Amino acid sequence: MVVQKNFERPHTELIAALRGCETATLHEAQGKRGAMPYYIKPLYPGMKVCGPALTVAVSPGDNLMIHYAMTLAQPGDVLVVDAKGFTEAGPWGDLMTTAAMVKGIIGLVIDGCVRDAETIREMGFAVFARGTSMKGTTKTLPGDVNVPITCASVPVYPGDIIVGDDDGVVVIPRKDAESVLEKAKQREADEERKRRELKAGKTTVELLGVDKLLKSMGVE
Repeated sequence: MVVQKNFERPHTELIAALRGCETATLHEAQGKRGAMPYYIKPLYPGMKVCGPALTVAVSPGDNLMIHYAMTLAQPGDVLVVDAKGFTEAGPWGDLMTTAAMVKGIIGLVIDGCVRDAETIREMGFAVFARGTSMKGTTKTLPGDVNVPITCASVPVYPGDIIVGDDDGVVVIPRKDAESVLEKAKQREADEERKRRELKAGKTTVELLGVDKLLKSMGVE
């Protein structure tokens, strides 16, 4: 068991700027890296989150260290939990959501399941998970807090920026966040230009420059 009580968080201005970007744009802006697999989905449509990762690793079917991790959280943190992909229990529910919101935690990403889904939706707390399971968990096994983890096959370090929306979750390494933001803004500007050209009558074939490729395949 390894527990670190503190970690360096990104500037709030940087997080606020990234909050305005879509996950797909951020994924492309950092070289198509950092996207969690498709099965890490928002619990309900419309859930959004952007904040520094407070990392937790737990044993399958146990949530002891999630409870402890919340005592270390600062407002704006996102809990990122490696639950080893275990789907036959829900180590997070409405009471933990209440406790998290009191602490100012803004979201949960878990490679596992949660329960009390309807109540969590009503509370407006952002959750990204494999799915739901009504089964409870134990609170007896050790784990790790605020150390590098792998969540759904993606490396996550404490303080990395987590962005989630209807398309899923992307992890932005803290050291790369400023350059990723700059590239994301460039992509947004380029896409806006392309939208104008499409509305003016240009086809996607012309816009993307694949007409020559199609001709080489015998497609006229």
